[in-house]
Amino acid sequence: MRAGEAAAAAGVTIKALRYYEDCGLLSPTRTANGYRDYTPQDVRLAEEIRSLGTLGLTPAETRPFLSCLRAGHDDGDHCAESLAAYQRKIDALDLLVTRLTDRRDRLIRRRDAAARRGFPATPATAPPKEPDAMLPQADPLPADLPAPVDDGAAAHLPGRPLPALSFTATDGGDIDLTTFCADRWVLFLYPLTGDPAADIPEGWNDIPGARGCSQEACGFRDHLDTLRASGVDRVLALSSDRADYQRALVERLHLPYPMLSDPRLTLADALRIPTFEADGTTLYRRLTLVVRGSTVEHVFYPVFPPDTHADEVARWSRDHRAG
Repeated sequence: MRAGEAAAAAGVTIKALRYYEDCGLLSPTRTANGYRDYTPQDVRLAEEIRSLGTLGLTPAETRPFLSCLRAGHDDGDHCAESLAAYQRKIDALDLLVTRLTDRRDRLIRRRDAAARRGFPATPATAPPKEPDAMLPQADPLPADLPAPVDDGAAAHLPGRPLPALSFTATDGGDIDLTTFCADRWVLFLYPLTGDPAADIPEGWNDIPGARGCSQEACGFRDHLDTLRASGVDRVLALSSDRADYQRALVERLHLPYPMLSDPRLTLADALRIPTFEADGTTLYRRLTLVVRGSTVEHVFYPVFPPDTHADEVARWSRDHRAG
């Protein structure tokens, strides 16, 4: 089968297949006209690499599992070498946990020592909760990203009722936007998320407001307790990303809220939500709706910078509590 078919069957991108081949993990044959020809076994191997990647194994670390599959076993971890690879990864994580715990303990001791020299141990206004050091973090955003401007394309949204649309969420359930939550909740829309094995549209960093989706997702993850304390009951995310890719994203970043896939931009059509074009694909502009029940209460548009946006939403909610 051709690369596009194999990538779709394995749940990866064409770029990922080429990367696996460059690493020597896949060896597709060539047709007479030079095209790569992938077999069902190649697809199974690519699936194994992707699956193990969600557990933190690098492509190189999947070699024992691929060898086990090539030997004819139904499961990549049927062989002793695969069990040893599991143990090596567990040992590495144990070492990382030990080092991070030691670093955290030393920071706490230095903070407490500083507090005893005259600084208040508990500020009157508690600072935002620091991200959990054990959670995966997105790379810092470049300092020179262009800021989007408010073109008025979302000015009509406050006060609008949400349409009766239902989406399958990454947690496996179906979510109807009109019945999702009776109190205040947040729906943040983003264009797409980046991945080392996925193609990003050309000039992505030059599109105002495009870069920063993973950083925004981590921000809502890390500020979830702050948002709840400010009066936000629940959080949802929505984009035109594929559902299987969103599930991988939730696993990779340990996101505690559901994500919704809307590849046909049905919500954009129903509410006239602003979009933009990149590499011939229509994507959502970054936008956040604060919803009470099924009615849009407030809209954040444009959103910039995305990595601190969750704290911005929490501050607004705290300042606009009901009653």
